[in-house]
Amino acid sequence: MPHTLKLPTSYLKGKKNLLAFSAGIDSSALFFLLLEEEIAFDIAIVDYGLRQESQQEVAHAKALARKHKRFCHHIKAPHFPTHFEEKARQFRYEFFESLILIEGYDTLLTAHQLNDQLEWFLMRLSKGAGVSELLGIEPMSKKEHYTLLRPLLSYPKEALLAYLQHHHHPYFEDESNLNTDFERNHFRHHFSNALLQAYPEGIARSFKYLRKDKALIESGYTTLYQKDAFVLIELTSPTLKAKAVDMTLKKLGYLLSASQRTLIQESQSVVIGGVWVVEQYEQFLYISPYHQTPMPKAFKEACRVAHIPPKVRPYLYEKSIHPSQLPHLKEEDR
Repeated sequence: MPHTLKLPTSYLKGKKNLLAFSAGIDSSALFFLLLEEEIAFDIAIVDYGLRQESQQEVAHAKALARKHKRFCHHIKAPHFPTHFEEKARQFRYEFFESLILIEGYDTLLTAHQLNDQLEWFLMRLSKGAGVSELLGIEPMSKKEHYTLLRPLLSYPKEALLAYLQHHHHPYFEDESNLNTDFERNHFRHHFSNALLQAYPEGIARSFKYLRKDKALIESGYTTLYQKDAFVLIELTSPTLKAKAVDMTLKKLGYLLSASQRTLIQESQSVVIGGVWVVEQYEQFLYISPYHQTPMPKAFKEACRVAHIPPKVRPYLYEKSIHPSQLPHLKEEDR
């Protein structure tokens, strides 16, 4: 029933929460559900200035926040003449993360829902992707200074709209969502909407099963040590070597191509794009930026004794990471 939507709130109680708000169906539903659950939160809205309604939406957000005693952060985005989706997303998250650092928020809540999950899945599926890439939208993602939460992922958009209409809650509809020149809108209107209208419960269950499968896959490796951009990984399944590197570099802001993943899986030592080095010794993977810094003889000898592969040594030296600090070394190597 539309009036029985429930949020997973255990992680939100007692936290300082920030809601990414747009005044659309999804974020409006999340706003009112958070109120129902008596969760403390503020909101943040970005005005891209592309539509006449955008100023009304910001004014509505401010009024809604005042009415319910929440704080509304807002910002006007610059003009993005090319690659709008990518640049707008980057600007949006930089704004949210600046607020998190300045105001001390613990969480960022976004209103991604089941339709968004399926659209992402289909976009990645059409290009060729593994389980981790297909499930790029997770219910919870730990970031450096906060936790990103998506509490609505199990609900289709139709359920959120029904909830708002049932309770007579206000919301805006973004007409730019009808523009199929955007990749996401193309997949939405040609594929995902029809699938969700026909099979919403089955699709929601499938994503739950896929997330469990992803967790099992990713349990095949463990991050033993990380400092700055150096990462030491222990593999329990050698077949997951490329996957471990792919997931690690993605967190460091670098996306691998399919050919690079193949090269990593087949090589013991490889430099990626002239930027990153990936080396393996036994079950251990070493990942770092590729530098060529002169090192003193004593440091090189300590690395040799500890079986640290040659190409990662310069970065370790630059960051004052001595081999004895690494947790996988045997006592006789220290």
